[in-house]
Amino acid sequence: MIPRIVNLLTSVLLVLIAAPAAADPDYPKRPIKLITPFAPGGSTDTLARVLAPELSKRLGQTVIVENKAGAGGNIGLDAVAKADPDGYVLGLASPGPLVVNVSLMDKLPYNPLTDFTPVALIADLPIVLVVHSSVPATSVQALIGADKSDPGKLFFASAGVGTTMHLSGELFNVMAGTKMKHVAYKGTAPAVTDMLAGQVQVGFLDLPSAGPHVATGKLKLLAVGNRKRALSAPNVPTIAEAGVPGYETSGWFGVVGPAKLPPAILQKVHQALTEAMATQEVRSRLLAAGIEPTSSTPEQFAEFIRSEIPKWAKVIEVSGSKAAR
Repeated sequence: MIPRIVNLLTSVLLVLIAAPAAADPDYPKRPIKLITPFAPGGSTDTLARVLAPELSKRLGQTVIVENKAGAGGNIGLDAVAKADPDGYVLGLASPGPLVVNVSLMDKLPYNPLTDFTPVALIADLPIVLVVHSSVPATSVQALIGADKSDPGKLFFASAGVGTTMHLSGELFNVMAGTKMKHVAYKGTAPAVTDMLAGQVQVGFLDLPSAGPHVATGKLKLLAVGNRKRALSAPNVPTIAEAGVPGYETSGWFGVVGPAKLPPAILQKVHQALTEAMATQEVRSRLLAAGIEPTSSTPEQFAEFIRSEIPKWAKVIEVSGSKAAR
């Protein structure tokens, strides 16, 4: 009898664990924490602080931005994964901690496919292919030709191993058949500094970082990595248009909650996010910072995550990339 009772209780417990948490009909009743997994001052932090006040207006409670940096964004997202699924802790996710690190690092403290509730893709940071002014190439095809005529002579800079910029370069190598060598820096600023000095010829940079130097003529902008042309550079072709069909990369941002977020709360947060991102105040401030607002349903974001993980896993495997331990 006792074993049967134990088995029954175990079964009930498993059902309760698997069941979504019950939604609070009065949600939200207290401040909401929006965790950004990177240090203050970057694009992720800028987006969070522009978004938070407008999100507060629509949810009727203060949205507090909390920076939890470290381990390539893993520490911040782990805090979201381990939070109660009641809608009071949300996270601002980006490629590294949500889809790249699972293949780049030996072990993650969370499962990106099962430990989060995707809420929405909300913004995009265009990644651009630039070269130093001394490089003769003025097009993507010319750059590919220059590398193939003397393989391994060209070097490309990035903000560090495993960053979107690094893997964008590796994806280019894979899809274009080039052999450009990667030079990792500790952040975008030192990468740009060495590019301006001509120490590294090629860079996959975010558009806000590259833009001012393109304007002065010190860097040449060859193409945009995104699926669509950048709003702030509509005359610049995408890499796919310029000769590498199917190429697509971007520094996207999305909002996630812990797994098993109740549908009613998910819907309320998604609606507030969509409305906030559509306001002229948010759009104008983000576009001025080089960040392009976008939108998606929770289902579209979930499918996007599922498609991005194997895409970057292949790039990481082929390039032999691995995060420093």
